[in-house]
Amino acid sequence: MKYSPTAPAGRYDARTKCLFLAVARRPATSVKGIIMLIRFALSAFAVAGLFCSFNSVSLEAASKPNVVIIYGDDVGYGDLSVNGSKKIPTPNLDRLAAEGLNFTDGHCPASTCSASRYAMLTGVLAHRIDIRIISPTSPLAIDTETYTLPDLFKDAGYKTAVVGKWHLGIGPKEGKTDWNGVVKPGPLELGFDYSFLLPNTNDRVPCVYLENHHVVGLDPNDPISIMKQEFEQSTVYPDARVTPEAMTYYKSTHGHNNTVINGIGRIGVMYGGKSALWNDETMADVFVDKTREWLGKHVKESPDKPFFLYFSSQDIHVPRTPHPRFHGKSELGYRGDAMVQLDWSTGQIMQMLEEHGLTENTLVIFSSDNGPVYDDGYDDGTTVKTSTEEVDRGHDGSGPYRGGKYQIYEGGTRVPFIVRWPARVQSGTSDALVTQTDFMASFAKMLDQKLPIGAAADSQNTLAAFLGEDPEGATYIVEEARNWALRKNDWKLVRNDPPKKKQNAQPTYELYNLAEDIGEENNVASKHPETVEQMSGMLEEIIAGASARKVFRQAEKN
Repeated sequence: MKYSPTAPAGRYDARTKCLFLAVARRPATSVKGIIMLIRFALSAFAVAGLFCSFNSVSLEAASKPNVVIIYGDDVGYGDLSVNGSKKIPTPNLDRLAAEGLNFTDGHCPASTCSASRYAMLTGVLAHRIDIRIISPTSPLAIDTETYTLPDLFKDAGYKTAVVGKWHLGIGPKEGKTDWNGVVKPGPLELGFDYSFLLPNTNDRVPCVYLENHHVVGLDPNDPISIMKQEFEQSTVYPDARVTPEAMTYYKSTHGHNNTVINGIGRIGVMYGGKSALWNDETMADVFVDKTREWLGKHVKESPDKPFFLYFSSQDIHVPRTPHPRFHGKSELGYRGDAMVQLDWSTGQIMQMLEEHGLTENTLVIFSSDNGPVYDDGYDDGTTVKTSTEEVDRGHDGSGPYRGGKYQIYEGGTRVPFIVRWPARVQSGTSDALVTQTDFMASFAKMLDQKLPIGAAADSQNTLAAFLGEDPEGATYIVEEARNWALRKNDWKLVRNDPPKKKQNAQPTYELYNLAEDIGEENNVASKHPETVEQMSGMLEEIIAGASARKVFRQAEKN
């Protein structure tokens, strides 16, 4: 695999060329003329430098980069060897980090899957539409009138595509999703030009791929129905609650015991669609191949158009079913091997960019939807049940941070976060505070696009931090789980909901100083009541409906 990282000279090319042309056109026929020429050149460079300082994060149309977001699933900060893992080799991600900017304080919006994806694609915190768990029958969670990240890129002249896990619901709010006909609304109604999806997650039905508006490989004589059988001729699959022995791949430890597909119990009941069923072990290959197919077509048909690709891997979500060629490639069983598979997928995408000559001006972001989880419904046979057991084996997916998936502590939302753009971003490490919620406002700035009124209300412009030009990043970010947290630089306020059974009960708060207590072990709320009062007031405003961006701006003015 060949990569060609260079110093970020691209941002200077245009102005340097203009200055040299201007200097070259001034006559210098005497010593005085030469002196004047030198003075002019120095002044011109000074003015250009000043101009660049004011416009360092804006782009001219000709230099718009391609943008690729590679999104891992349940990948913790400590699951990459560049972030300290000794048991899981991730050479491609390590190379991405070495050639890009590796953030130590990068966050997903929430510690659960769908909530993070919603906020990343809309710039709106997920609690505003009460996203909890997306079930097999959930309609599209993002309203088709909502302005989205792919909408933003399309308005800027980009082609847009999503490949991989979706888990934001499919179909209309009223009535049922027609899996045997045109399946919509979905990504195509949200600004994507092309989609190839795992519709929900790999532990839920329907276990089929969806390309644009249609199930791939569906036999019309074996129609699909979800939750109850609607067609007599449809294939009937084993029910793990009745025939648990049908779970031959591995057993369910909790909750994943409805329809059995490929020897694996799933959440939800499915009938029909046998010819369209996916193969769990080849899923990563399918997503990579579809990405290669789409990118090749794009380069051939629209070579002058930039593109936005959202590559959403199913790895390392349960059921962890890495291809057999990855078995034993880590020291941590299926979970570790699935992480090696995700690393391979990342390397394949980087290789595609290189093959098409797109590496230099493509901005690649790698991150995850939430922190790690261990036993999440299946008995892998080789994976541990808890983070403590994994630590005992020399690995902690959360790195030095407390908690993981579903939890509000740093291990739940502080995730791998790498930005690589050879033409613009210098390689290194950044401690800037950044979050995926801010993609909307930041990319709008980069593309010189104005967000519609009311759009991306919780998104801040932190583009300078993403590009390595601001070492501090955001002052404030919100984190969501089953409860909430607010970061203010190194202060972290955790809000715990009051007991539902107690009338007039008030929320309680925890306060941590992450500069001194990265493991969130010492609650100092009682020692800093003024900080708790100020931060809790802001957080309560946001929870009640106020725009996070407006609340943060007001706080910075005070």
